[in-house]
Amino acid sequence: MAERTVLVTGGTGGLGGAVTAAFLKAGWRVVVPEREGDGAAPAAAGPVPVAADLLDPAGAARAVAVAAAEPAAPLRAVVNLVGGYASGGLVHETPIEEFDRMLRINLRPTYLVTQAALPHLVEAGGGAVVCVSARAALAPFSGAAGYATAKAAVLAFANAVAVEYRQRGVRCNTVLPSVIDTPANRAAQPDADHRRWVPPAEIAAVIRFLASDESAPTSGASIPVYGRA
Repeated sequence: MAERTVLVTGGTGGLGGAVTAAFLKAGWRVVVPEREGDGAAPAAAGPVPVAADLLDPAGAARAVAVAAAEPAAPLRAVVNLVGGYASGGLVHETPIEEFDRMLRINLRPTYLVTQAALPHLVEAGGGAVVCVSARAALAPFSGAAGYATAKAAVLAFANAVAVEYRQRGVRCNTVLPSVIDTPANRAAQPDADHRRWVPPAEIAAVIRFLASDESAPTSGASIPVYGRA
């Protein structure tokens, strides 16, 4: 039986599926929130689903409660994958509603889930939080001011968590992808050189490492996972 639990938000997405698989292979109990879950029992050796709207404080708390509900496998890690991207015009052409939406879908779930999980991680004797920012947070490109700002905010939040909880045994690190080789990205950019993109499984391996005891000395790190993109 699993001896520790990880909560993976966005665990059904292009990157999330690979992250979930990596943790299951490593023997973790994996809890995956779903916005419209059907409450079905998990398949043998599969992730534990929980219906939860992570944009809502009560939904985030519900997901964390399920993740922390197994005494034999305490919650020891949180992986914040929920987010989204939208391109637009220049700043003067971008309505504030679109800018706000990028902040809401990228930053709010990360904040709410981490906030709800931290007391459980501390109580369990420590653990790890892994957040997903983006290369755009460090190197913005035209037409994505809202996205770049939101991902920079995720990075700043993760660094704040690392500082605030380092004496309580909780580490927080961030990965910064560029373009991930997912079906959705291939459909959106069919003429791109997909060989330069990073397969989800490679990023998942980095995330699993950052959540494990193998990376115990590491907190407050921003890890580029750009590949050749």
